[in-house]
Amino acid sequence: MSDHIKIRPASGTWSVRAAGAVLGESENALELTEGEYPDVIYFPRSDISMAFFEKSETTSTCPHKGTATHYNLEAKSGTFKDAAWSYEDPKDSVADIKGYMAFYTAKVAVEQL
Repeated sequence: MSDHIKIRPASGTWSVRAAGAVLGESENALELTEGEYPDVIYFPRSDISMAFFEKSETTSTCPHKGTATHYNLEAKSGTFKDAAWSYEDPKDSVADIKGYMAFYTAKVAVEQL
């Protein structure tokens, strides 16, 4: 793993909410710390209501994690563009986040219960 990236189990139960709905809840979330950036909670996709999410055309690249696929959140109140991201094929050093999603907290609420 890259020296400045740490991945560990996130303690407790975590939820993600938007547009008045709970989109997921997990006791199996991961916490990723990367350098001076704020910690990011990654949720197993199996704990997320994926029916609300659609892949967007947006991708981004991190030299340490690989290419991220972004997802739009489709809610009754409208589309939250690029509300989440996932590393479909992360670099070996961060393989633990494969099959997990993270969320932009300016667009959805990520909370420890």
